[in-house]
Amino acid sequence: MADGRVGVFPALLLAGALAFAGWSVGKGLEAFRSADRSVTVKGLAELDVKSDFASWALGFRRAGNEFDQVQLALTADREKVLGFLHEQGFTAEEIEVRPLQVQDLLAREWGGNDVALRFNGQGQVVVKSTRVDLVAEAANQVDPLIQAGVQLAGSNAGFSGPRFQLRGFNDVKPQLLEEATLSAREQAKKFAADAGATLGPLKNANQGVIRVLDDDGSDMDSSSTIGKRLRVVSTFEFALR
Repeated sequence: MADGRVGVFPALLLAGALAFAGWSVGKGLEAFRSADRSVTVKGLAELDVKSDFASWALGFRRAGNEFDQVQLALTADREKVLGFLHEQGFTAEEIEVRPLQVQDLLAREWGGNDVALRFNGQGQVVVKSTRVDLVAEAANQVDPLIQAGVQLAGSNAGFSGPRFQLRGFNDVKPQLLEEATLSAREQAKKFAADAGATLGPLKNANQGVIRVLDDDGSDMDSSSTIGKRLRVVSTFEFALR
């Protein structure tokens, strides 16, 4: 008789466990049905803008076996460069003159004494201007300097070209982000319509990284072109109803 009563308890415990499990599953499904639904989309936006600042470094160099001759030649070259820039219409406020430098190659701590020319000198005049079109035009008019014997220094076609910047970046940033938001909202609306839901308010947003590209959208050095293309991919989460 005692053995029969003992056998009842495991059965009761098993039945209780099954009932509790069923109740728990039911509550879980209820929570799932009532959970807020949402959709996450990405908004792409591109904006073509124009640079508003230019920096142009005109370097020049001379070499020789006499220090004085190299220095005098550099001074003459500097005057030719300054004259050229003034003729192009640049003001004194837009022109920065860097000090001349002359190096004695035989005085170096490294390297041998087998040098063709003992003294190597260089100078630089830098143009900094908001008149980007004038800078771009002047950069294409340097032939008279070369014909006058000025050895323009640089790694690109014998001289360094202008570098163009967009300093008013923050002025165009809101427009770019607004277009990214509109793009994302349109995608979210289409998704909601296909899912038989209604698009709700914006829950979360991640601006993403704004990239400054070349004017044709390539990943090349964008500082060499006046035109810029700004591109951003932002992430948005919208509620669904």
